[in-house]
Amino acid sequence: QFRVQVREGGSSTSHVVKVDVEGEPFDSTAAHDLVEASFRFLLDREPKESIMSRFGLSVISRYFPEYRSKIGEYLG
Repeated sequence: QFRVQVREGGSSTSHVVKVDVEGEPFDSTAAHDLVEASFRFLLDREPKESIMSRFGLSVISRYFPEYRSKIGEYLG
């Protein structure tokens, strides 16, 4: 699990994130890099206040079906 704090616009939100995804590009990416990239992906699509306070990365694709195909653009 990772604890993530997003600071933006004079306020912050806190999140607890579980890395529970498999397959490429997830298997070849360090967990902390994957969490960071996933938050950048999410913040491009919704405000920090809309991001769940506790979730597993596997949930993202339920809300954003393009997550698996687009996450590579946020890595590296």
